[in-house]
Amino acid sequence: MDIKQYLDSTYLKTAEQANLSESENDEVVRKCIQEAIEENFKLIMIRPDKVAIARKMIPEASSKVLIGTVIDFPEGNSSLEDKIKEAEKAIRNDADELDYVVNYNAFKLGEINQIKEEILSCTRLGLLHKKVVKFIIEVAALTNDEIIQLSSLIKNVIVSNFDEKDYCNVFVKSSTGFYKTEDGLPNGATIPTITLMLENANPLPVKAAGGVRSLEEALEMIRLGVKRIGTSSAKLIVEGAVSKNSY
Repeated sequence: MDIKQYLDSTYLKTAEQANLSESENDEVVRKCIQEAIEENFKLIMIRPDKVAIARKMIPEASSKVLIGTVIDFPEGNSSLEDKIKEAEKAIRNDADELDYVVNYNAFKLGEINQIKEEILSCTRLGLLHKKVVKFIIEVAALTNDEIIQLSSLIKNVIVSNFDEKDYCNVFVKSSTGFYKTEDGLPNGATIPTITLMLENANPLPVKAAGGVRSLEEALEMIRLGVKRIGTSSAKLIVEGAVSKNSY
C-alpha cells in the first residue's frame, strides 16, 4: 500500500486567515504544490483562485498529481445557481476534482428536496466534465442521526440517477476543517463519524478530512475503508510525525 496515494495534501487558507499578504499566501500555495509534486501525493487541494497556479506547475514538472478545489467553501449556504457558477469556473480552470460543501444547514432545517437537487445538479455537472465530485457534509455540525440521514440521502440520489460505473467518482467527505466547535470538540473526521459514513454512503467512497494528523490515524482510517484522506500535514504523516495543525 502506498499511503501517499490516499493523501489529498491541503491548503485552504485565504491570505487574511493566514495573516499574510496575497503574494505571500501565493508563495505558500506554490510551496504546497511543489511538495505534493516532490512527494507524489495523490492530489493537491487548494482554493479555486489558486487552481491556475497548480495547473501551470504540475505539467511543467511532468507530475501526475491531481488538482482539487472546494466549492461554496466553507459554509455551503450559497444558492445552487452560485454553486454551479463557481464549479463551472473551476472546470474551466481545469481542476480535476470538485469538493462541494453541502448546504448542511438547509438539510438540518428539513429542506430535503433542495439538498437532493443540489446533489443531483452538482454531480451531473462534474461527471459531465469527467471530474471527481465530493460532497462535504460537515460532520461536526450534525448529530449521528443526521450523519446517517445525509450520507444515505447522497447515496440514494447517486444510485437512483447515475450508472454504477460512476459511483467510484462521487465521494462523501467528512469535513471542511474550518467549522468552529464548542468545548474543544473535534471538528473533523473521527472513527465514530467515519464509521457511520462508511456504513450509510456505501457503495460511494468516503473521504476522511479534518483531524487526521498522524500516520497511525491515517492508517486507521484506511483500515476502516476510506479511499482518501484530506490533510494539511501530508508530509509529516508519511514521515511518521504528529502534526499540530487543525486540519
